[in-house]
Amino acid sequence: MMKVWIVFLLCLAGHAMAAPTEEQPMDEELVMDEELVVEDPVVEEVEVGANPVQVEIGEFDEAIEVEEDVEDDVAEDLCQQHQCKKGKVCEVDDSNTPMCVCQDASTCLPAEGQFEHVCGTDNKTYDTSCHFFATKCTLEGTKKGHKLHLDYIGPCKDIEPCLDNELNEFPLRMRDWLKNVLVTLYERDQDNNLLSEKQKLRVKKIYENEKRLQAGDHSLDLLAHDFVKNYNMYIFPVHWQFGQLDQHPADGYLTHGELAPLRAPLLPMEHCTTRFFETCDADSDKYIALEEWAACFGIKEQDVDQDLVI
Repeated sequence: MMKVWIVFLLCLAGHAMAAPTEEQPMDEELVMDEELVVEDPVVEEVEVGANPVQVEIGEFDEAIEVEEDVEDDVAEDLCQQHQCKKGKVCEVDDSNTPMCVCQDASTCLPAEGQFEHVCGTDNKTYDTSCHFFATKCTLEGTKKGHKLHLDYIGPCKDIEPCLDNELNEFPLRMRDWLKNVLVTLYERDQDNNLLSEKQKLRVKKIYENEKRLQAGDHSLDLLAHDFVKNYNMYIFPVHWQFGQLDQHPADGYLTHGELAPLRAPLLPMEHCTTRFFETCDADSDKYIALEEWAACFGIKEQDVDQDLVI
């Protein structure tokens, strides 16, 4: 499984760094499942740096984009000042008033690979997120449209239920993965600005530690033993991932909309992802605080430090 996760990391890294700026972002309405534990806030689009741990944050926001393909310069100027949600495009009516209308799914570009396919909560595979949100837009105001959300990245597949013993094993792999993600970013971060200077200094200590467990397919017993033996190496990676997700707004709490960029790509490979996030909300208030997030990964209360998420 670790090999699969590392390949997944590298693929996402390339995607994040190569993504064109004009690519339309996904809507924030990507959800975990019907039993989600957290809700979306009303947020504004925020510029976020490339994070190969997850699909780019902007792809899951209720982001807005100007439609550039208009008939004339006047209409183009009007639409540049008019913002439309994902699944809609700007058009100008006879009175030169810009309005947002549902995009015709047939105008969406076809998928170039399996990674562009998405699965909706209707258990239907859509060619791209553009096709999904264009379809969802046409269903606005209907019961079916209200229940339809983007569930996860990739073609629809059977997701096995997460058993209790599997849930207990999940944070062992996730902790190790986050640590190796940071090490990989440190190795690749020449002029890419994937990490801040302060973050590089913290990761450098992990990278140069001779006791560090190298990336690979390790037994759960070894992962558990290493966490106890090298506990301090896992504190920063857990905090770092929280900071990468806590963006809309950066308030010390994670909503399901903020979790979606990490959850959606992982779910097809790690079927306990949704249940893990649900159990992290210890007080069931529909928000995951930093303290709850850290506790989910076994970080001691005295080691929770807000300064580490920056």
